[in-house]
Amino acid sequence: MESRHAVPSGSPVSHDEGVLDLQRHIATFRRHFWLMAGVGAVVFVLLAGFLLQRPASYTATAEILLDSRKQNMLDVKQVGPGAAVDTSAVDTEVEVLKSRQLADTVITEKRLDLDPEFNGAIGKPSTKQSMLEKLGFAAKPQKPVEAADKVKARERMVDDVLSRLTVERSGGTYVIRIGFRAGDPVKAAAIANAYANAYLTQQLRVKLDATQTANQWLNSRLSGLRSQVEAAEAAVQRYKAENGLLSADGTTLTEQNISTLNNQLAEVRASQAEQEARLNTARRQLASGSAGDDVGEALNSPVIQQLRAQRAEVSRRVADLSNRYGPRYPDLLKAQREAADLDGQIQSEIKRVISNLSAQADVARQRTASVEASLNRTRGTLAANNAASVQLNELERNAESVRTLYQSYLDRFKQTSTQQGVEQTDARVISPARVPTSPSAPNVPKSLALAIAAALVAGVGSVFAAAALETGLSTSEEIEEALDTPHLASVPLLSSTLAGQRSSLAPIDYVVEKPLSAFAESFRNLRAAIAAGGQGKAPKVVLFTSALPGEGKTSTSIGIGRTAAMAGLRTIIVDCDLRRRGVTRAVDLKPQIGLLEVLLKGAPLADAIVLDEKSGAYLLPLNRETQTSRDVFNSPEMATLLTQLRERFDFVVLDGPPVLPVADSRVLAPRTDAVVLLARWRKTPKRAVQEALREINASGAYLAGAALTQVDVVKQSRAGYGDAGYYYKAYSQYYLD
Repeated sequence: MESRHAVPSGSPVSHDEGVLDLQRHIATFRRHFWLMAGVGAVVFVLLAGFLLQRPASYTATAEILLDSRKQNMLDVKQVGPGAAVDTSAVDTEVEVLKSRQLADTVITEKRLDLDPEFNGAIGKPSTKQSMLEKLGFAAKPQKPVEAADKVKARERMVDDVLSRLTVERSGGTYVIRIGFRAGDPVKAAAIANAYANAYLTQQLRVKLDATQTANQWLNSRLSGLRSQVEAAEAAVQRYKAENGLLSADGTTLTEQNISTLNNQLAEVRASQAEQEARLNTARRQLASGSAGDDVGEALNSPVIQQLRAQRAEVSRRVADLSNRYGPRYPDLLKAQREAADLDGQIQSEIKRVISNLSAQADVARQRTASVEASLNRTRGTLAANNAASVQLNELERNAESVRTLYQSYLDRFKQTSTQQGVEQTDARVISPARVPTSPSAPNVPKSLALAIAAALVAGVGSVFAAAALETGLSTSEEIEEALDTPHLASVPLLSSTLAGQRSSLAPIDYVVEKPLSAFAESFRNLRAAIAAGGQGKAPKVVLFTSALPGEGKTSTSIGIGRTAAMAGLRTIIVDCDLRRRGVTRAVDLKPQIGLLEVLLKGAPLADAIVLDEKSGAYLLPLNRETQTSRDVFNSPEMATLLTQLRERFDFVVLDGPPVLPVADSRVLAPRTDAVVLLARWRKTPKRAVQEALREINASGAYLAGAALTQVDVVKQSRAGYGDAGYYYKAYSQYYLD
């Protein structure tokens, strides 16, 4: 069945999630102030007493400096760990000083295992044991200490020493303070100095061990690397010899031969070109009709030059004889034959020169071909060598890598061998611990401050715990958030509105005697909220119920009924609580005819109604003697009765039973115009109210809203943030009590 809710006239106060509501927290602290004060006081007394009753102890402090400017005398890298200059390294050294190993070293060095302050097992004998010894009874032999017990005892001593130790960095410097607390000031200073010395000794020992270990490892590694270098270099040379890759001056013999043949080929090709050019020139001259006299080689030939000289001499003689004698002169003819013979010799010599040029050109071509053939063969060899060089390069790279690795290890071995024996620590003591003159504990100001801080934390924690354990509803805001229904009004606790005074009047009578009081005004506010939240019109028949008994339901029903009647409304209050008969008891009525007689026996309504002379309201009580198990509220007679009441009255108040114990209110609710759910301030569990609300919604009734009852307005004004009552002090003088 669909539930119906009233729409509040004003939107509820909303708070953004995640935003700190300071006023709400202040109100919470004000509400639980005395709890917070009590818990804080107890914690302060207990903790301050405990801290101030501790035995006196003394703290001595030594200071060491991590020397970041220290130079290595041998100008080589150190093998062992050294203190760096960055913050993380300084913090690391602080943790080293806090190590269990260093604490164990100090225990051994200072023989703290024999000191009763650190080893409780060797403390003074118990009182019982001392009395037995005085009476002559021998002490029971102690059981032999097992190895596991010794280890545990040693670990307890280490824990004790570490608990007394304080190691801290001095600001952003490289100075580390080592503090130690003991019952004796001299002992505290001695152990603090022992810690500083043990730390320096440990640093030196670590470096020495690291150097020795490095030397041993490097030496063993060098032996293996030396063999690898020799094997790799031998493999390179062997491969070169097998593949003809021997080289000189960085190049192979084949590459050198190719370079030489390339030079030779260039020379023979130039010579061939020259010879062919001479031959071709001579042949062109002869082909052009020349007798060969103008051929360059002929001109340069000594034989031809000599023959031409002789031919010139003979020509001169021929010319002379021709001028002097006739053509048939014997000497002339002889001279002419000599000239012809010389011309033939010259031509023969020219032909021989041409033939020689051809032969020289042929020789040049043959030389060129020979050099080219040798070059081609050598290039083939080079190609084969290049293919073999791939494997050679791999062998050489392997040899070079092994050689480099061997050299690096050899250099490092020399450095570490030189460094061994001259190790230095990276820290030094700059201020030994001095014997303290005053105890460091108990520190009264610090102890009191700690006790106050703990008291505040405990007090605040108790407030939050109490707030978390609260199950009731305190403010209108909580109602609207928890129930998702409007908050109509809050009915105060009468005594809280009297400013410490007492009233002899009952609350239901107080609204009549003090109509302008804050108590009476709360009922007018409730009625106004119900009327404003109606579905288009003010509800006439209103059922007042609660989740559990004892919520102030009956007082609220009577109070709102009387104030409505005093305001001029024709009002009737109907006692619908068949078991408790709250209204009937409250006004002290003993009727013979009541609600059940009207519903079950058909008694006239007029005979059952009683006038409340104090306020002018009418009452429909219950006969205390009449009982029934019938479902009277679901009967037609009840529907008829409600119709009659609507016709005769302006405002009908139904005082119903609680929702959770009995079903009467759930049955009656749908027949009414509105239902008001009451919850006692800070008492009624929130889950119970939510369950009652669910039951009312399931019945299909119209829920006008919820109201708080018995609200202590004084407390609400101090801690009721989120509710109108939080501002009660601002408007309390407005009422006339």
